[in-house]
Amino acid sequence: MKSHNPDYILDLNAHLAPGGEDLPTTASDAAGLGRARPFVRILFSCCNAYQRIYRNRHASAYEGHCPRCARPVRLRIGPNGTDARFFIAD
Repeated sequence: MKSHNPDYILDLNAHLAPGGEDLPTTASDAAGLGRARPFVRILFSCCNAYQRIYRNRHASAYEGHCPRCARPVRLRIGPNGTDARFFIAD
């Protein structure tokens, strides 16, 4: 996944309940012990560093940056995306 590719689409529908509420993503969430903020894992090949990036408030994208060089990455959310949770930013 290239970080400058604006056409990448990640489907969020699998993680939403019918009313638009986030479904539990961990066993502790399912038990009602807390709510996890949705994230995906990114390997930034620029610095060989891993980072979680989190869904933005509008649920339109996962946004973050490399923890070492601050290179930004944005994964748009949309229909017909993927259920993958791990990506590489070239």
